[in-house]
Amino acid sequence: MKLTPLDGNSQKLDGGAMFGNAPRALWSRYLAPDEANRVPLACRCLLVETAGQRILLETGIGAFFSPEMRERYGVVEAQHVLLDALAAQGLSDADIDVVILSHLHFDHAGGLLAAWDGGPARLLFPNARFVAGRAAWQRALTPHARDRASFIPELIALLQASGRLVLSDGEMPDCLPQDWRFHLSHGHTPGMLLTEIPTQAGPLVFAADLIPGTPWVHVPITMGYDRYPEMLIDEKQALLEGLLAREGGLFFTHDPHLASGRVVRDGKGRFGVEDWGVLAVA
Repeated sequence: MKLTPLDGNSQKLDGGAMFGNAPRALWSRYLAPDEANRVPLACRCLLVETAGQRILLETGIGAFFSPEMRERYGVVEAQHVLLDALAAQGLSDADIDVVILSHLHFDHAGGLLAAWDGGPARLLFPNARFVAGRAAWQRALTPHARDRASFIPELIALLQASGRLVLSDGEMPDCLPQDWRFHLSHGHTPGMLLTEIPTQAGPLVFAADLIPGTPWVHVPITMGYDRYPEMLIDEKQALLEGLLAREGGLFFTHDPHLASGRVVRDGKGRFGVEDWGVLAVA
């Protein structure tokens, strides 16, 4: 099994929104803001090649936005960076067998669409099945007013029409390895799927927006985008306790500096991560 982190388009978002009720004096130590109070964020994906399959965990934000919307949402690059990252591995979107979507917010699923060219939205990954949580899919179909802007109606329609959408209530579908597992999370958005992959170094969990990067490993730190911060904190605590006991690690989609790390705890009981080099042949 080979695990390869792939960069998608990067983004800059308001630091206050990314760190919820944490004061700027605290969160600016984690990520330095620019003159517009925005912090740098990755939209990182994970390519897993195993047993003749190529499985992609998320697709990042992509380049589907028009230029004015790209500026509004702080998307840095105009080109579709994930496609370039796949090409660097000798692959294209047509070579991917399964795409796992933790949820359908545009910064995690927008890379399913071709880069903006002024025409209709176009779905990429023509040979892939798309795995998503059933509750996350229902949220995308009927979003709440609070997060309606986080979804791409054209993408939802294209996925629905593709005939290749696979929904899960937490069980592992037949198109994925049966020794993998999903953790379900509802604190950020309903039905978010966190994929756990067994490796020789220990279990690796794609943490999505439950723990988007190393600063959020600290249990009290949440995002302003989270729908239910207290639930999210409880989910985070349980996941970290379990991974610590099993010497496991986290894969970060939004951390601009670190792709993954093994879960550790210091003498004061505070969780952290240390780089463990699992993202190679495992």
